[in-house]
Amino acid sequence: MTSTSVSPTATRLRVGALTVGGAVLAAALLWTAAQILGIELRVDPRNGQAPSAVGLPLTVTFALAVSLLGWGARALLDRFTRSAPVVWTVLAVVVLLVSFLPLFIFEATGAAKTILALMHIAVAAVLISTFSRRKA
Repeated sequence: MTSTSVSPTATRLRVGALTVGGAVLAAALLWTAAQILGIELRVDPRNGQAPSAVGLPLTVTFALAVSLLGWGARALLDRFTRSAPVVWTVLAVVVLLVSFLPLFIFEATGAAKTILALMHIAVAAVLISTFSRRKA
């Protein structure tokens, strides 16, 4: 009989990929909820350019990029420090707080700003809940 066991590396890859996918899905679901509720996700950078819509491709791309960067940062921290979970969590919370700055700079409706803030929180919640306790 042969015994099949999953290597720790394979498990970390699966958990990381599922976490990234969950973060992207959370952002996409909130974007979808905004569409269902009739909330127009349009932001005005107040720099003379026309307001732009925050579409699903942009939402998914940003959530994916941030999630992959977060996963990569956690993996690097695992290699260089024993306190990777704490360092990563503090870093993630700081990035989340900084990510709110555009909400104060750009012009948008209150509902749009609320949905965008919820997207930031949802992505962070998925990433922090997993990557703050496991090796990436």
